[in-house]
Amino acid sequence: MKQLLFSLSLVLSLGLAAQNTAPQNWWDLDRTEDSFPGVSAAKANTYLQGKKAKPVVVAVIDSGVDIEHEDLQGAIWTNEGEIPDNGIDDDKNGYVDDVHGWNFIGGADGRNVNYENLEVVRLYNRLQAKYNNRNRDGLSKKEKEEYDRYLEYKEQIDSKRTELGPTAAQYEMIKGAVDAAIEELGKEAEDVTAEDIATLESEDPNIAIVKQVVANATASGATFADVYGQLEGAMDYFDSQLKYNYNPEFDAREIVGDNPEDLDERFYGNNDVEGPDAAHGTHVAGIIAAVRDNELGVNGVGGDNVRIMSIRTVPNGDERDKDVANAIRYAVDNGAQVINMSFGKGQSPHKDAVDDAMKYAQKNDVLLVHAAGNDGKLLTLQNNFPNDTYQGRRRTGKTWIEVGAAGSAYDESLAASFSNYNKDYVDVFAPGARIYSTVPDNGYETFDGTSMAAPMVAGIAALIRSYFPDLKAQQVKEIIEQSALPVDLQVVKPGSEGETIDFSDLSATGGLANAYAAVKLAEQTKGKLRRLRDERDESLILY
Repeated sequence: MKQLLFSLSLVLSLGLAAQNTAPQNWWDLDRTEDSFPGVSAAKANTYLQGKKAKPVVVAVIDSGVDIEHEDLQGAIWTNEGEIPDNGIDDDKNGYVDDVHGWNFIGGADGRNVNYENLEVVRLYNRLQAKYNNRNRDGLSKKEKEEYDRYLEYKEQIDSKRTELGPTAAQYEMIKGAVDAAIEELGKEAEDVTAEDIATLESEDPNIAIVKQVVANATASGATFADVYGQLEGAMDYFDSQLKYNYNPEFDAREIVGDNPEDLDERFYGNNDVEGPDAAHGTHVAGIIAAVRDNELGVNGVGGDNVRIMSIRTVPNGDERDKDVANAIRYAVDNGAQVINMSFGKGQSPHKDAVDDAMKYAQKNDVLLVHAAGNDGKLLTLQNNFPNDTYQGRRRTGKTWIEVGAAGSAYDESLAASFSNYNKDYVDVFAPGARIYSTVPDNGYETFDGTSMAAPMVAGIAALIRSYFPDLKAQQVKEIIEQSALPVDLQVVKPGSEGETIDFSDLSATGGLANAYAAVKLAEQTKGKLRRLRDERDESLILY
């Protein structure tokens, strides 16, 4: 599932979180020079100006990318071996008209998957077909284990649907009250202000709730538009949870037309790399590669030599292991040097297929950057997938980076409250709270999530691979980790009610990814490699 954080509880608590005073581009800045703990991308790109560089392809495995966005022009990968829209697989790679990437959750008829089940529902459906109306007695030991999982999944789904119903009703009530207030004012929603709401006089108790919500939001620095946007987002969220994510009767895969259990099947889908909901993927792409200094929107971390390859794999629901594995292989086979993966889920029934694809990427010198997730919990090898440890083994991928999310204040709130963490399994933190970036139709919005932190690191990796192309993926990983700026702070532990922890205990590096420090270390590493090569050549001559 896309790792985008929606602050859904804020409206029901009659207020929105205080608006951060950091500038929109805080994540591009340098803590020493600008007082904000960004990734120092502006400083790094300025330092590299005039130096020789090569284009580098970054695959964004996500919900889709708006390749026509004004701030991504010149930053989109084009498959030079493919003639657009001729219906022929010109480059013989198995994918017809894959000019800018591929869509593994679309059908040959042009339709696209938008909503999907969660993995727990898919697992339940498989077992329900086998154990519905059966009694546990008389089953074999293995069957009893499956039967128990079946009941566990059923309980989880039923419990969640029971929980969602009343909460959705609360949001529906508040949204209805807000719409009634707007109608009473005789204005369009986009024209309503907090002051307008404050002037309303009504004996309707729901109007009183609206006035309180808006008053609290205004006191916290938000606007009526913020409140209304949160409500609309909440309504969409609960609607999709009930109708699609936790609905065992819903099946979106018929759109694709493949056999989802055939893990060897690779050539399915279509070439629509944007799809019906590309907000998440476009936001990620902008963080990595939005054109710098063009007087539009934002500046991508990776500089102007990045080319984004869009691989649509992640629906509004849980991605399938088969699609993730095929997306990684497609990226590798078509020249990606860095792969960003801002998604994750709680179960992975075909992890071995994803592991094989990870090994394939490592063998072909490709760096994988993955978001740690937004549950505010200790990350383990059993509660978040994909991960870098191969199933049934202790061996881990050597070209994998796991990224947690940080905020814009260098104080006890530095670790984003929603970020997952673990000193053993999360490698580094990067900006992920209140990140302003590109969204479809030439728009720009602020999102939260480790989904936003991962592309910060992918952008740094792209910058290094562009200006120091001789460095291997494993070296780039090591450089990013070794150059992370250490943080000597006690911070509020993510997911806790004020419990504090050393920031250094949240990840393996204990620090924040930094583009400028990484570039300087890459420069040193390149110089060291050159000296070693020269010494080797000299010894051969002498010999």
